[in-house]
Amino acid sequence: MNKTANLKISIQAAIEAGIEIIKVYQGDFGIDTKLDESPLTKADLVSNQVINQYLVETGIPIISEENKQDPFETRRNWSVCWLVDPLDGTKEFIKRNGEFTVNIALVEDGRPTLGVIFVPCTRELYYADVQAGMAIKRVVDENYALPEDLFPASLLLNQKSPLGDVVRVVGSRSHMNEETHQFIDELKNSYHQVEVVSKGSSLKFCLVAEGLADVYPRFGPTMEWDTAAGHAICHAVGFQVIDSNTQKELSYNKENLLNHYFIVQ
Repeated sequence: MNKTANLKISIQAAIEAGIEIIKVYQGDFGIDTKLDESPLTKADLVSNQVINQYLVETGIPIISEENKQDPFETRRNWSVCWLVDPLDGTKEFIKRNGEFTVNIALVEDGRPTLGVIFVPCTRELYYADVQAGMAIKRVVDENYALPEDLFPASLLLNQKSPLGDVVRVVGSRSHMNEETHQFIDELKNSYHQVEVVSKGSSLKFCLVAEGLADVYPRFGPTMEWDTAAGHAICHAVGFQVIDSNTQKELSYNKENLLNHYFIVQ
């Protein structure tokens, strides 16, 4: 299956999952708690089911937050895999603030090459082909139909611009901590003005990719499925997602699926 076919399938999977999420959003969430004390809702599970049904057609193995994970002895042999967060921002979902997403990424040799982020509440859709250096933002119509042309020039996100006198830092809606505040204070020593923009879920990556923020520091725990799709979209327009431990791009399908801290810049 070629790259375009994989991208179309992942886009359709994200949209269909978003439709099911909205159905739950309008009713009873059925909130439960995982072993790590993070929340789990009916929407997480139904979204995961929909996405798996689509992606299994590609024959590519799937790493999803809501799937039972294969052991690394198996995964280490995967040169390509899907990374899926069926509902990123479950806390935002429960708060009913609309800032939650569906994230799907294709990872090859540890690097995200395709990324899709869908925002169910607004029908905003972001996706990227990293190798082609193209990323798109579009709003899906009320029928959830997509035109055949995946990368129209009018919808392409602009490539990264140099930093100006004003630096916009995107922070987490739920996870701002002392290290993040220190990072912001350090920026204030170098730039005329520093503004902070808060967002939940992978929308933080989207703000950077759109040029609505310049830097996204994350000094808190994330999993690979939280970041792979946003990483792809940002990377396609010229941003790097730098692992604070290795000082290299974040890598994926590691033995431990927990990310190190990182900065998108």
